[in-house]
Amino acid sequence: MLQQTQVGAVVGYFQRFMKRFPDLAALARASEDEVLQLWSGLGYYARARNLHKAAQAVVQAHRGQFPRTAREIESLPGIGRSTAAAIAAFAFGERAAILDGNVKRVLARCFGVEGYPGAPKVEAVLWELAERLLPKASRPADIEAYTQGLMDLGATLCTRTAPQCGSCPVSSGCAARRTGRTADLPAPRPKTAHPTRKATWLVLRDRGRVLLEKRPSSGIWGGLWVFPEFGGKNPARHCLAEFGCTLSGQRSLPVLAHGFTHFRLEILPIVCEVARRERRAESPGRSWIVEGDAVAAAVPVPVRKLLRLL
Repeated sequence: MLQQTQVGAVVGYFQRFMKRFPDLAALARASEDEVLQLWSGLGYYARARNLHKAAQAVVQAHRGQFPRTAREIESLPGIGRSTAAAIAAFAFGERAAILDGNVKRVLARCFGVEGYPGAPKVEAVLWELAERLLPKASRPADIEAYTQGLMDLGATLCTRTAPQCGSCPVSSGCAARRTGRTADLPAPRPKTAHPTRKATWLVLRDRGRVLLEKRPSSGIWGGLWVFPEFGGKNPARHCLAEFGCTLSGQRSLPVLAHGFTHFRLEILPIVCEVARRERRAESPGRSWIVEGDAVAAAVPVPVRKLLRLL
């Protein structure tokens, strides 16, 4: 949950999640919809789907015993090289190198590594440094202390802005401090123009219920419930043909903007009041849900905003 999300936003989610899923077996038994419901609002929903799949993999492929080596841990869905090494080091004392954002910054400054740390060639150099600098620890506690110290160095002293070089235990050998380039290293992410995409949502309302559709597991908002998208010019005709709904009225709401990592989404909601509907409007992957219940369902932030607005 802490990947790409601040601690303050995570605490409540973490407590509710652990109360419902106190162990891997409980998480593995849950449905994807239930997992996403408790994750709804945190964003980056692939994390939740992968966490669920990883729990199932531990139960099925590892007989419920969490793997103990970085190599095995990395084979679980959603766990990369650095995260696997961190788990192996802290939980099992394995001598494994990590390379999170804080560590990348420390190494880039200390050794004067040029370029954006996320670029493959630059990252390869940083990985080589991380591996080479690992202490030849004889006790699990040694590698754990080294790993934690390296992470804390980046989090508390070698910060992105205003680093506290005077308090840094390795400042005497730091290339960035020696050359006065702490503000330049590591290089920032290259700026790219984020495109804008547009979508029209049909917010069908029928006696206190709204129609939601479940997205495919892969892609944006995978596995979450959203309003149906509309790409035509006549909402009333589309609602009758697609959902078997006759409308008593319709109105547009202000455009709702939502940012993703690589693009910006502008959503035009059209509220459609249903006068009469046929049963075919509800089918697998499509459901009429009480508006109050829908707010607490596995829905993305823009859907929840619209529901609260209604």
